[in-house]
Amino acid sequence: MYFPVSGIDCHPLVPVLAAMGISFVTSMGGLSGAFLLLPFQMSFLGYTSPGVSATNHLFNVLACPGGIVRYAREGRLLWPLALTVAVGTLPGIVLGSLIRVYWLPDESRFKVFAGLLLLWIFWRMFRDLRRPAAPARKGGGMARIHVERWDRSRLVFTFGETRHSVSCPRLAALSLGIGLAGGIYGIGGGAILSPFLVSIFGLPVHAIAGALLLGTFLASLAGVLGYGFLGLFSSLDGIGADPLLGLLLGLGGLMGSYLGARCQRFVPARRIKWGLALILLFTSLRYLWQGL
Repeated sequence: MYFPVSGIDCHPLVPVLAAMGISFVTSMGGLSGAFLLLPFQMSFLGYTSPGVSATNHLFNVLACPGGIVRYAREGRLLWPLALTVAVGTLPGIVLGSLIRVYWLPDESRFKVFAGLLLLWIFWRMFRDLRRPAAPARKGGGMARIHVERWDRSRLVFTFGETRHSVSCPRLAALSLGIGLAGGIYGIGGGAILSPFLVSIFGLPVHAIAGALLLGTFLASLAGVLGYGFLGLFSSLDGIGADPLLGLLLGLGGLMGSYLGARCQRFVPARRIKWGLALILLFTSLRYLWQGL
């Protein structure tokens, strides 16, 4: 099957199954899978123009709702956290799309940026994994979230029997920088933000998974609109998303994220992060080797 916008040719089931498998694993860690789907599109499908970042955002928009709905039904969607993150990531995403189109359109330079970003995500996750694992509480993955306070200064909530507190201005400022990197790469920022929330803010991965998916959805929606706007008014080609490819990727991602959210409670969070860390290390080193 030929995709005229991206200029690639492949069987339509290939992007569906790839996105489904990636999203199934990554959604259990609160990630949409777009940070691994972009290397798949570039290395396997041969889609290397700036439009691949826009298509990645479109994938997030289509793939995230399945996991979001599941977390909401289970009472594990911390929507105040997602909205606080969105306040910072949305302007960063728009600025990042400008940088991707006008300063990083070349494949080699973009691979260096992507490799460094993925390597940094790996380092944050690996450093967190080296810390002694906290004693697991029975039924922790099935605990519900109760928001006690949410205002301009602080978010306070309980998850299971533990009370957590987060500074909203600090989180929004951090999200701005993360949104900038996410806009360039083509992700909503959940893959970058997750290690910060776990290691620095001390939040449990099972509590933030749904919020990260919702924040990723909102940020990627801004990314799709931003790249689409640039495509309308720019003389450069290949800026906007490939809607057909994005639809197939989103279909697979929708199924994978829903199944991943359903199975997350049965899989130890540490195993999820170890698997993601190894994938990140391999992909980042490969891109740095190709780009340098």
